Amino acid sequence: MAVHPNQALFGGEKPFRVIPACEHFAGSEKLMLKALSLQDSASPNGIGAVFDVTCDCEDGAASGQEQAHAEMIVRVLNSDANQYKMAGARIHDYTHPHWKQDIDILVGGAGNVLSYITIPKCTDIAQAREMIAYIQQIARQHGISREIPVHLLIETHGALRQVHEIAQLPWLQVLDFGLMDFVSAHHGAIPASAMRSPGQFEHKLLARAKTEVVAAALANGLIPAHNVTLDLKNAEVTYGDAFHARNEFGFMRMWSIYPTQIQAIVDAMKPNFDEVTDAANILLAAQAADWGPIQYAGELHDRATYRYFWEVLQKARQTGVAMPQEAKQAFFSV
Repeated sequence: MAVHPNQALFGGEKPFRVIPACEHFAGSEKLMLKALSLQDSASPNGIGAVFDVTCDCEDGAASGQEQAHAEMIVRVLNSDANQYKMAGARIHDYTHPHWKQDIDILVGGAGNVLSYITIPKCTDIAQAREMIAYIQQIARQHGISREIPVHLLIETHGALRQVHEIAQLPWLQVLDFGLMDFVSAHHGAIPASAMRSPGQFEHKLLARAKTEVVAAALANGLIPAHNVTLDLKNAEVTYGDAFHARNEFGFMRMWSIYPTQIQAIVDAMKPNFDEVTDAANILLAAQAADWGPIQYAGELHDRATYRYFWEVLQKARQTGVAMPQEAKQAFFSV
């Protein structure tokens, strides 16, 4: 009987999770519903949406309306509009008086469908640890047995200094890099031009920060997510930023703040067709050889390269890249 890659290649270790390469932010009910509708229209071949939606409490809620805003997000998450169950929420930061209330409402009301919770602006590991512990506490109180994935923004000096320790906290799934707040925290030492390309990739302080976030994330099995592109309507600029972030810095996910950015990010971060075809052929041959070493196109391949190509195939399926039908049936038919 053919053995599936998940059983053959990881030997008890936790496989690296493949999640959408794009995360789209929406701050109002109208924009959340629009984004959830876009998930359906952007779904390739009915396999599920190619991007997540983040319902935003931090920048979305008007002052004094924090409770009502969080309750609205719960209604949206529990509605038929959230058909793919691929929507999370960003809560207020640690210094805001409503961060615990956000968690009470979101986890208590939608903890079983909430894809993730994003925590912004932690200045040290103690804040991050306390906030994650509170999420866990409220989940237990409501009888929610699943881990609710936590995404944590690295956008302060303190968080960057402790990023490798922060990346080891429980329930973490993603480390996000927050460009604008990070630049602002440098009090003019980084020019405003570095909030966009090419400065955001070339300024030494920003290049250092981004590579540290990526290294810490990947060393701990987390997904590194890149900051937004400020140019809202130029898809080519967004594509260029996402391509550079993916191929030069190793980011595997990126934020969108405008609908035209979504497909540009997905296109820039998905694997190319030739690599997907090679991955499918290599894995099919490996499966036929009971996952022992093989030769393919004159090159030796073994379990190390099989793990790499298995992730390529998963990303291809998640982003709608075509692959040979035989590979689809062998690896994704269950």
